[in-house]
Amino acid sequence: MPAAAAPPTPAETLDETTTLLCHLLPASLSINSFPGRWQVLRSKLATLKSLLSELSYSTHWSENQLLITLLPNLLSTLRRIQTLCDRCTDSTYTAGKLLMQSDLDMAAGWLSKQLHDLDLLLRSGVLRQSNAIVLSQPAPGSAKEDLSLFVRDLFTRLQIGGVEFKRKALESLIQLLVEDEKAATLVAKEGNIGYLINLFDVNTHREQSVSAISILACASDQSRKTVFEEGGLGPLLRIVESGSLPLKEKASMAVEAITADPDNAWAISAYGGVPILLDVCRCGSLTAQSHAIGAIRNVASVEDIRASLGEEAAVPVIVGLLVSGSAAAKEKAANCISILASSGEYFRGMIIQEKGLQKLLQLLHQSSNPDTIEHILRAIHSLSSSDSVSRLLSTSSIFITQISGIIKQGNFTLQQISVSILANLSINDANKRAIAGCMGSLVKLLEFAKPAGLQDSAMKSLVSLLTIKPNRKEFVKDEKNMMRLVQMLDPTNESVPKKYPVAIVHALMTGGSNGCRKRLVDAGAHGHLQSLTEMNVAGAKKASQRLSGNLFDFVVLYVDN
Repeated sequence: MPAAAAPPTPAETLDETTTLLCHLLPASLSINSFPGRWQVLRSKLATLKSLLSELSYSTHWSENQLLITLLPNLLSTLRRIQTLCDRCTDSTYTAGKLLMQSDLDMAAGWLSKQLHDLDLLLRSGVLRQSNAIVLSQPAPGSAKEDLSLFVRDLFTRLQIGGVEFKRKALESLIQLLVEDEKAATLVAKEGNIGYLINLFDVNTHREQSVSAISILACASDQSRKTVFEEGGLGPLLRIVESGSLPLKEKASMAVEAITADPDNAWAISAYGGVPILLDVCRCGSLTAQSHAIGAIRNVASVEDIRASLGEEAAVPVIVGLLVSGSAAAKEKAANCISILASSGEYFRGMIIQEKGLQKLLQLLHQSSNPDTIEHILRAIHSLSSSDSVSRLLSTSSIFITQISGIIKQGNFTLQQISVSILANLSINDANKRAIAGCMGSLVKLLEFAKPAGLQDSAMKSLVSLLTIKPNRKEFVKDEKNMMRLVQMLDPTNESVPKKYPVAIVHALMTGGSNGCRKRLVDAGAHGHLQSLTEMNVAGAKKASQRLSGNLFDFVVLYVDN
């Protein structure tokens, strides 16, 4: 049996293709039937001639494995066009016009696709590199030129190659993005992200393409922007809605990242994404829930589309995650509620109706994460503008004790929010006595001019605590408290407005305690108050008079001693 003939080499296929093309171009000029369609084909054939000429001058074109398929396909298309050319010039050919029109349109379509692939391959630059199709993975920190070439090579294989080429290209792309965080921006610039998104619709490549897009969406501002601008949000939401569990998690992560930019978050509503995300919050995996509520939180931050959350009954779902979600989901849910609660009475009413306050208080008791606590406190602060909430908080010894502890030991942000809450509560004497230990921290906070309103809240809270005698006694016994108070009264100290320390002196002298008067005088407060009186500082004269006392007060003091 004779041995099978060896397949033609790429060079032989190119020669035959070029020869046939050189015959077809002039031959097509003599065709009189279907002139419009042959004009389109001639234009494409002329383009092909230019591309093949460029290909032949590319140093390493014959080493590229993609051409092993592309060139024979081109030759096959040209042979088909040659057949059509012969038929259109054959006066004895009797097939119908409609069939010929269809055949010509199909040939033009095939040729267009192959021209696109050949042009893409030439533009990528990989044909000028030896063995470019098997370039090794660049190490992190590789030269930008090497990385750019590798990325172009990947996307060339992805768009031109068959199933196996695409699979390997996607594997290499994901590996590159995982191993080199900085590669994402270059991939977004050099790669065809729109094509990558289109692979969501191909079962064979869906998982890998979703993974790659998810990494790109989360990697950098530029790559996230590119994913959005290439239309990635809508397809990602479809994956969130109907994909497998692993794909839902990756897609929801990407949606959260994309919507972190307010300029992108508006599109969630346009794609009908709110109900999709809420459904994941109700019954998705813990990971998917966390990312879905993160995206909902991002939507809540955009005023123009916030109303859609109310229309889709989002509040019960968000409040529910405060107790049923993962730690990450609880934090994002608390953040979302704080945003909604600060946006107006409409959402505050819905949150209160869904017992959101009680769930926030429960989570506050359980959580030790500063970020979660911050979101909870901000939400409670906004809700406390409601009289019913304020009354409930004012009678909760557990809550009052908690925020007192935060004022004493929390970070500055948590202290600030807690003081703002405390200043608006009307707490009973027993609770005032129970949280006397935070008075020293309140005095310290008076020294901070920023953020605006902090000094007012600290002064208001402290004055409230000083309305009971045991707290006044405890305050003046603390040398640090007295030292800070006198420093604030000093006219040369301009860091603290004098109305604050003057108000504290007034509070300490409530009831005319001689013990408090003596400690204030001994600490040097009286001299500063006299100077402030001469400077016409509001309240200083009255405070000075209280501190000096009248004749009766001195008699009592003498008798007591």
